[in-house]
Amino acid sequence: MNTAEKKYKIDDFKPSKLEKDPATGNYKDIAARVRELYSQNCFMMDFFHINIDKIHCGSCQVSLRIEHDKHSNHRNVVHGGVLTALADAVLGVTGASVGEKVITVSFSMNFIRNIDFGDTARVVSQIKSYKPKSMVIEAEMYDSEDRLMATLFATMFNVGRFEGIPAKW
Repeated sequence: MNTAEKKYKIDDFKPSKLEKDPATGNYKDIAARVRELYSQNCFMMDFFHINIDKIHCGSCQVSLRIEHDKHSNHRNVVHGGVLTALADAVLGVTGASVGEKVITVSFSMNFIRNIDFGDTARVVSQIKSYKPKSMVIEAEMYDSEDRLMATLFATMFNVGRFEGIPAKW
């Protein structure tokens, strides 16, 4: 079978070696489980090198060191698509923090300022509404001097649950 014919399974995650609470069946370290799940995300980890800095129930922070040779556009500034991809990355991790597998339905981003090469952009998110089939996430992007770079508002569709990650922890 050649590469073009290869079929990929959706949600084909490697088994976890993390410890579970025998009483609840939930992972004892939820943040570690979310990181473990996203370590298998080749776009975030292998291609883009996005860091998952903090994970709390319903919120998280991701970051990316901005490199000229990877992230510049034809005008020699950081490409807006790089910042948009970083912002989008926070959404899935935020959903996973409450055990939801999510897909983006609607995404709006307001750019306020760009960032210098060599600096680190970070995105901080918070779930604002969480329903059985959807959630609304707001986020803000900052540079290393805590200057607001962008705001983000997204609606996510909940397509399934991550086993062992409760909605509240």
